[in-house]
Amino acid sequence: MGTIQARLRKDGTTAYQAQIVVRDKGKAVREQQTFDRKAAAQAWIKKREYELGQPGAFDPKPADVLLSEAIERYVSESKRAVGRTKAQVLTAVSRSEFAAQPCSAVRSADIVAYAQELSKGRKPQTVANYLAHLSSVFAIARPAWGYPLDDAQMADAQKVLKRLGTISKSRQRTRRPTIEEMDRLMEHFGKVRRRRPDTNPMQQIAAFALFSTRRQDEITRIRWADLDEAHSRVLVRDMKNPGDKAGNDVWCELPLEALAIIKAMPRAKAEIFPFSTDAISAAFTRACQVLGIEDLHFHDLRHEGVSRLFEMGRTVPLAASVSGHRSWQSLQRYTHFREVGDRWAEWPWLAVVSQPSGANRRIPAPPVTEP
Repeated sequence: MGTIQARLRKDGTTAYQAQIVVRDKGKAVREQQTFDRKAAAQAWIKKREYELGQPGAFDPKPADVLLSEAIERYVSESKRAVGRTKAQVLTAVSRSEFAAQPCSAVRSADIVAYAQELSKGRKPQTVANYLAHLSSVFAIARPAWGYPLDDAQMADAQKVLKRLGTISKSRQRTRRPTIEEMDRLMEHFGKVRRRRPDTNPMQQIAAFALFSTRRQDEITRIRWADLDEAHSRVLVRDMKNPGDKAGNDVWCELPLEALAIIKAMPRAKAEIFPFSTDAISAAFTRACQVLGIEDLHFHDLRHEGVSRLFEMGRTVPLAASVSGHRSWQSLQRYTHFREVGDRWAEWPWLAVVSQPSGANRRIPAPPVTEP
C-alpha cells in the first residue's frame, strides 16, 4: 500500500512525497517520488503498484545499449548478406549524433528530427531509403537481443514524415538509351580500351547488360560454372527480390546476343565478368559525362533490354524468363514501347562485342538512308 507525506518546502510551497513498498521473494522493494500536487502523487502510486504487480516486473532489465551499438550488431550478425548500399547507410547512421543515444531513449520525434536533418540536400526517396534500412534494426533489436528499441516509434515517425513530404516512394524511371547514345558510348569505350588495354572491357559489359537484362552486381557474380550453354541460360545467384535475396538463385534465359558476348569472353577466371561494380559504375558515369549524355544510368540498360523483349512481342512469362521478374506488377514499369520489332537487330556493335577475346576495333557508323 502506498503512502503520501506532505512536506513544506523552503519557498513555502507544499511537496507530496509518494512512497510504495512491494515485496518480491521476501525482499522489500521501495520506490518513492515527489510531486507538486497530491492528485499526481496518488496517480503515480496507483500506476506503479499496478506495474509492479505484473508478471516479470522484477526480472532483470534488458541491456540498454546505444543505438549505434545495435546497428553495428545487426550488420555483424546478419546471416543474410547486407548489401553494399545498406551497409554504407547503416554505417553513416551509426556515426551520427542521433545514434549516440540509448535505445530506450529513441522516440518518434527523434527519428523525425534526424530525417529532417538528412533531407537537407537529399531527395525524399533517399531519406526514405535511410529509414527503410534503419527500420530493419528496429524490427529485431527487442525480440532478438532484448534491447529496448521500440519498433512502433519508427512506424509512427514514418507516418509523420510521409505526411510532411520528407520521405516518399522512389519515382519509377522511364529513361532508356537511344541507339545513337549507345553508339557514342561504344566508340568511347573502344578508344579507352585501345589506349589502356588493362581497363575493363566496358563495350562487352554494357552490351551484355542490355541484351541479358542483368543488373550490374548480377553480371559480376556470374561464373562459368553457372552457364548452361546448351540451353542458353545462366544461373543468377542471390537475385534481388523484395524481402529475400540471399539464396535466391534463379535460372534465366540468355538471349542469343547475350550468349554470343559470353562466348567471346576469355576464361581466365572463375567469373565471366571478373570486375568490380564500383569500377563499372564509375567508368559508365564518367563516359556519360565526357560525352554529354544526360541522366543515363547503367541500370537503364536493363530497362532497355526488358522493354526490347516486349517490343519484340514477348509475353509476360517469356519476358520474365529472361529478366527473372516474378510478377506483372514488377515488369509493368518496363513496358514503355517506342516501336514494334527489334530496333537492335542490325546494331553493328554487336559484331564487335562478340569477337573472341573481347577485341576492340572501330567500325563505321551505319549508312544513312535518304528518305
